Amino acid sequence: GLPQRRAGGGGLDLGAGSAAGSPALSGGQSRRRKQPPRPADFKLQVIIIGSRGVGKTSLMERFTDDTFCEACKSTVGVDFKIKTVELRGKKIRLQIWDTAGQERFNSITSAYYRSAKGIILVYDITKKETFDDLPKWMKMIDKYASEDAELLLVGNKLDCEVDREITRQQGEKFAQQITGMRFCEASAKDNFNVDEIFLKLVDDILKKMPLDVIRNELSNSILSLQPEPEIPPELPPPRPHVRCC
Repeated sequence: GLPQRRAGGGGLDLGAGSAAGSPALSGGQSRRRKQPPRPADFKLQVIIIGSRGVGKTSLMERFTDDTFCEACKSTVGVDFKIKTVELRGKKIRLQIWDTAGQERFNSITSAYYRSAKGIILVYDITKKETFDDLPKWMKMIDKYASEDAELLLVGNKLDCEVDREITRQQGEKFAQQITGMRFCEASAKDNFNVDEIFLKLVDDILKKMPLDVIRNELSNSILSLQPEPEIPPELPPPRPHVRCC
């Protein structure tokens, strides 16, 4: 959604001498200006949570930039990316928050749950401990997230099938225990099911919106376009005596 550079501009002489020798400006015709990009109809916030090393950052970067880093550094605190998609005839600006998986960052990342319309909970199919941590993350969701938030469970690293420790049936069974939670397996490395994860989540969010809100383009809704905050308003100021490393 970057604005397009308009025609004309610095240093262009539009006097009679220039126009006479320019077919584009002859006959009294003026140069057309390109239309600016259509603004987004909706702005939605999505957060990605899960234990350290499950591939949260890789999923986000594959979806937003179509890139994959084999040796990504652990996220410190919270990072985010922006991606604009079109679904159901609407232009949707996604603000995707990538949260740190270490417990020492929980006091920071918990503030990002409140404004999220969608939550993606990720585990690594090759590491049983990341699957065993899922109940802990569900407690975080129950404590901090909105009851209306859409939930999606993702078993990542499907490209490492030979090292699998968690079966697909186990993932499905866990998701079935949570009302409204969807389940999917994916691979950020192979770019398998990554777009589907985010687009399906956004589609589920849109389907829950009241019809009158959608018809009114969310003009009077809390989801209408607002200045994008660098941090959520609920996030308390950092305490100087808390070490980050």
